[in-house]
Amino acid sequence: MTVRRLRTFVIAAAVVIAGIAAAAFPMRNLLSGRTGGPMQVVNAGPDVVTRGKYLAEAADCAACHTAPGGAPLAGGLPMPSGFGTIYATNITPDPDDGIGRWSADDFWRALHDGVRRDGQQLYPAMPYTSYRGMTRADADAIYAYLMQMRPMKVANLRTELNFPFNIRLGMVGWNLLFLHDSLPAVSAGSSPAWQRGRYLANVLGHCGECHTPRGIVGEMELSRSFTGFALGRVAAPDITPTGLAARGWTAAALVAFLGRGLARQGSAFSDMHPVIMLSTRNLTAADLDAVATYLLGDSPPAPTSLAAPDPADVAADANAAGRISYVALCAGCHGLEGYGMPNTWSRCATTAPCASPTRAT
Repeated sequence: MTVRRLRTFVIAAAVVIAGIAAAAFPMRNLLSGRTGGPMQVVNAGPDVVTRGKYLAEAADCAACHTAPGGAPLAGGLPMPSGFGTIYATNITPDPDDGIGRWSADDFWRALHDGVRRDGQQLYPAMPYTSYRGMTRADADAIYAYLMQMRPMKVANLRTELNFPFNIRLGMVGWNLLFLHDSLPAVSAGSSPAWQRGRYLANVLGHCGECHTPRGIVGEMELSRSFTGFALGRVAAPDITPTGLAARGWTAAALVAFLGRGLARQGSAFSDMHPVIMLSTRNLTAADLDAVATYLLGDSPPAPTSLAAPDPADVAADANAAGRISYVALCAGCHGLEGYGMPNTWSRCATTAPCASPTRAT
């Protein structure tokens, strides 16, 4: 059976299952058009809001819900997929375009079940497949934080999915097949740090959404969790303990990378860069250590040694980079070769000490 036929078969089966589920388990709010209602007022203390802000950063909300050049968390970011384009939604407390009329229960249902306030199914571009493991207390804290933000009047964009993927009811069957209460562990451990790291990586950070291979209908292949997948513009690498150790990663290097976006093994770029800048660099030292502990396990495998760079290559690279900087920043005054200008700018060529300038630089 070809992949196309298999995909069509699975989708058709999911739609049938959705119909059966809808008949067997009536959903009161499904397609109810529940768009009105009062603006919600949240009376949460500053400690809850502060905690909610931290959790929202750990959950990497801003990376998807903020469009380039757009208002924070006001949506609009396009997320292309093999099924079409989905646009991130406005999650500021605007009453019409955002979540201003959403209750804490509505918000929890979206995170836990993938169902919007109006009863329609969310697509798993919103990672409720990972957020399902979030505690209710953490979801309520994030909700309290979002509801105290400035409302942004930014209309949501309609998804542009191909048929039959644009039939949201089909997601009922998809959820029956692929929505799980918890995700498998990718390493071995039982320490408090490992447990915390599992929650941060599997649930809040939803690392598996990018680093786990996807099946023909977009489901995470949980038997290969964290083994890498080309979901975005750049392939997300294997971040299992074996995969990390094979590339020389240690716990200290992971902490440096997640905290600063830079380690000896490389620097963050492309889709990983906003994850570092908007999420992981805001984690506490203890939580960064916990994530590293979980990714490698309580007994990390020995990392492959990274060969030390040739000093001559390092010097050549440094000289080349230094000349580029000199030409860009200094040559306009001191001359292309650093000989300066008589009676104006100092001589700074390496063939002789800098002459006493007649004009300070």
